Amino acid sequence: MKSRFIDLSHPFEDGMPGFRMKDPQGNVITYTVKIRPFLTHEQTKPFYKGLASFEITEMYFQTSIGTYLDSPYHRFPNMRDISQLLLEEVILPGIVIDARDLLPFQPLETIVSTLDLSGKAILFNFGWSKHWGEEQYNQYPFISENIIDYLVAQEVKLVGVDTLNIDDPQNLSRPAHTTFLKNDILIVENLTNLDKLHNKSFRFFAVPLRAKEVAACPIRAFAELKLS
Repeated sequence: MKSRFIDLSHPFEDGMPGFRMKDPQGNVITYTVKIRPFLTHEQTKPFYKGLASFEITEMYFQTSIGTYLDSPYHRFPNMRDISQLLLEEVILPGIVIDARDLLPFQPLETIVSTLDLSGKAILFNFGWSKHWGEEQYNQYPFISENIIDYLVAQEVKLVGVDTLNIDDPQNLSRPAHTTFLKNDILIVENLTNLDKLHNKSFRFFAVPLRAKEVAACPIRAFAELKLS
């Protein structure tokens, strides 16, 4: 049986957009990525007497940027970090929930209750990835606390969104992060291309580096569709 793969990640590139946060003093902290050559082809040629050359690239970034995965350690200091996650927790059967009719800062209050969500990755398509790189991307809908509790009760394994944050930005208690991660339900944010998965059967891949003492990590998220 052949497979088709759908890339669900934004490109990871120099200067890409990320969170903007204000500290208690009102200073703006901006998440971003810096990518540059550590050694260029020209610089490495002498190492090989001109017979070969290589670039070694250096990247500097905060781990909660791009399309990324949150471990429980992101919210709770005594819970598992990225390196302690099992592969079977980040490779899962997936379901996409259509939430494309919501407005900025509007909560999603209901989903189809007949779906079997147990053990799956539940991905919410708000249609927000089309605003990637725009100011409107920072003003997004989110899932309500009722939906959060429902997903926990359904024993889902992972919840993903195509928005900057799974939580209401105005709710500083961060109920989605708090409730999901406390229950070992992983979180993926900044997905894209979810519209290609509606009414499809697929496996969702969200595999990070096996990085110790890391709370979150960028991933190459993708879906595998089985073709008959």
